Amino acid sequence: MATATSKFDLADRTIISRSSPARRALDLLIAIPAMLLLLPVFAMIAIWIKFDSRGPVFFLQERIGRGGHPFRIIKFRTMVVDAEQRGTQITIGRDPRITPSGHFLRKYRFDELPQLFNVLKGEMSVVGPRPEVPRYVALYDDQQRQILAFRPGITSPASIAFSNESEILAQHADPADPESYYRAELMPAKIAVDLLYSTQATVWSDCEVIAKTAVRLLS
Repeated sequence: MATATSKFDLADRTIISRSSPARRALDLLIAIPAMLLLLPVFAMIAIWIKFDSRGPVFFLQERIGRGGHPFRIIKFRTMVVDAEQRGTQITIGRDPRITPSGHFLRKYRFDELPQLFNVLKGEMSVVGPRPEVPRYVALYDDQQRQILAFRPGITSPASIAFSNESEILAQHADPADPESYYRAELMPAKIAVDLLYSTQATVWSDCEVIAKTAVRLLS
């Protein structure tokens, strides 16, 4: 954890952190009632995961947040416990490391729901650029690092535009080295979309992104 902090804390001095009390209020207005309403759903998903495969219910992973600060993102576990030892940090198509319950949870993005805890802690917003792992952030150029000025989110315009990311990788990436395509093509495209949105985002545009996300998940 200390290594990641020292590696990215330059963002605190080179990027003006942008935040809005109104957008934070929207986060809490959504996250608190959602957490209370979804507790029974959380319980059912947790039971399914435990019966489905061995391992913990939740998957925690270090990501880089606003200002370059690392934090632990929370998801429902959708892969086998030793997934990172069996392959890359990205998934392609019907990745065999994904559990039976994981395929369902990923399809409807239910695995992302525990990130409401990250929202309550102030580490994430409901809408914002998706946070990356440290080793990908280390590859950002100066323009891409501007994305670190914004609190990362559960959903974003890039999340909607690239909702079929694993299928895109399956179609275009070299199966022997999918990360090369991700780093060179997909990651920069996602950053560009979210950076453009974040520089002009408002509470109302966030509401629109949330609505579009719901429509995409239900379609």
